[in-house]
Amino acid sequence: MVGPQVPFEKIPRLDTTNSSMDIDLIGIAKNSKERSAAVAFMSYNTMENLLKPDFFNTSSDTVKTMMSTVISATLPKTTNTELTKPVNFTLKHIRDSDPSGSLSCVYWNISEWIVDGCSVLKTNSSYTVCSCVHLSTFALIMQTSRPAESDSRLDLLNLVCVIVGLVFFSLALLTFALCRWSSGVNNVARINICISLLLAHLLFLLTQRFLSLIRPQQVLCAMISGLLHFLFLSGFVWMFIEAVLLFICVKNLSQISSKDREVLSSGFLCVIGYVFALVVVCVSVGVVPEGYGSEHCWIKMDKGFIWSFLGPVCVILVLNTILFIKIIITMRSTLINLNADVSQMKQTKIIVFKTLAQFVVLGCSWILGFFTKDSKVLEILFLILNSQQGTFVFLIYCVLNNEVRQQYRKFFRSLCCVKQH
Repeated sequence: MVGPQVPFEKIPRLDTTNSSMDIDLIGIAKNSKERSAAVAFMSYNTMENLLKPDFFNTSSDTVKTMMSTVISATLPKTTNTELTKPVNFTLKHIRDSDPSGSLSCVYWNISEWIVDGCSVLKTNSSYTVCSCVHLSTFALIMQTSRPAESDSRLDLLNLVCVIVGLVFFSLALLTFALCRWSSGVNNVARINICISLLLAHLLFLLTQRFLSLIRPQQVLCAMISGLLHFLFLSGFVWMFIEAVLLFICVKNLSQISSKDREVLSSGFLCVIGYVFALVVVCVSVGVVPEGYGSEHCWIKMDKGFIWSFLGPVCVILVLNTILFIKIIITMRSTLINLNADVSQMKQTKIIVFKTLAQFVVLGCSWILGFFTKDSKVLEILFLILNSQQGTFVFLIYCVLNNEVRQQYRKFFRSLCCVKQH
């Protein structure tokens, strides 16, 4: 309130939890007979559940989302309520903003939201400033184009592929844990690829299945997205480690010195595999703490925060593709020198399959993700290949390994013997 007995040289900004208002109350008081004026500014925490954005009638068929809390401003005990200047409202966004969406500053008129006399002054990813020439009950509504209907067949295929992949990740881990391996075999990277991606795919699958329950818990949603960031990123780091170890093996450099063996020890590899991913996530949290917890409990797209994941992944994919090409070139010279008898031909086919399957194991097929936007075929291929990394790991290192197959046979024979007795 301002008046003869309550002088103000400048009216301070009126603030609520998620909004603020700038009004020329001194100018209004000067135009009043009593030379006084008062303003009331209110914010309603859950009013958007009653005055829903669907009450905003527009000519276009769009999805309407409430982007702010509902606020009200009025001039009580003021005879002349005509504004001398437009009133500016700063409205904090209560959910993620879609860069492709259209924002509207609206006010409530009897039974609907309308925009008459209100406009967007400026906006960013966190807040919007609305300018209005009258006082009323206001809100901020975003319009986005209606998304294409979800392909139920593609969703079913995705669910089946992920579940199959999880089964084979589990079988591969059991095989690595229970079978005997020769001392020259280093399964550290393969085991940790399976662990990281098994946990990541399982957590992501469960999160999407129960998204309606998890999404309202903002802290839980942000924690899940941070954990997914860590698990997927550590999975890619382990893919890079596996690519390096495979390249060393193919180049016949497995007979390395004891000093080099210390460098490539399991403990050192684990430090690289998990600490690098942990550092990236911690730095991301420190730089942009609000970057986690999107609508799907994943990394938010605004402010370029998604590059905290895509950046390291792109670098690893490029390096792994280069190493894969070098491995192919090296393997080609080896295959040319093999004899063309039947046994050698069979062995050659197995080697070729193992080599090509490494394209998936090393994560190179994730490159397809950059080209799936306009191609349903590439989208399906990307979905199948990247959900079956566990399947390819199981085939290459378990099923197609003679020593492991022999141990499988002994195990199943012992089972049969137990059943007969």
